[in-house]
Amino acid sequence: MRLTLRVWRQRHADADGAMSTYEVDGISPDMSFLEMLDTLNEELILNGEDPVAFDHDCREGICGACSLVINGEAHGPERTTTCQLHMRSFQDGDTIDVEPWRAAAFPVVKDLVVDRSAFDRIIQAGGYITAPTGAAPEAHATPVPKPDADFAFEHAECIGCGACVAACPNGAAMLFTSAKVNHLGVLPQGAPERASRVLDMVAQMDEEGFGGCTLAGECATACPKGIPLFSITRMNREFIRAARKRR
Repeated sequence: MRLTLRVWRQRHADADGAMSTYEVDGISPDMSFLEMLDTLNEELILNGEDPVAFDHDCREGICGACSLVINGEAHGPERTTTCQLHMRSFQDGDTIDVEPWRAAAFPVVKDLVVDRSAFDRIIQAGGYITAPTGAAPEAHATPVPKPDADFAFEHAECIGCGACVAACPNGAAMLFTSAKVNHLGVLPQGAPERASRVLDMVAQMDEEGFGGCTLAGECATACPKGIPLFSITRMNREFIRAARKRR
């Protein structure tokens, strides 16, 4: 495959950025999107040019690091992570636009790399449980109903990639925050912090500068792990209940 890539290049956070055009040839349809970018970078290095900076780690769809907007869609045309997107999703001769996440709370570090530490601070605000030290507790000491366990696992699948923010027209982080709140809030182990968790995490989310949620639904559509939109409405109910109690 021969492709034309239009890639966002930005030397550092305070520099002006622009799209740069590159031609890549000999791309196999079985390559992942990141392997295609590796091929581009090999050519740039051989030509004495600065390679394109992009985030990646596991390349197995687990860590959420591979955050790219491809042809205007978070992670590209398939509902998966960028590292699991393969070049067979494109056609020979295609022009592909590659950009970083676009959100005020995710400032660009360099090229396609953004700073997503805002997510870390939201987790630090309340994404934990009170756990006694000592030996591991008996596995059956705290029974968890099967529906609650399934619900918790469904929300625990969130990998914090930020596609929900990138896809949202408002740049909101409600789907990510609700996944973390609901994951712990439904379990008995997370009950002691249930009220403070939702209040503190939502407050931190607002402080980070994410946009407001209008339930447009783009976040759930883009989520590679399928976190459902009703996660947000459930968190909203939890927030209202906790706010009333705090008063």
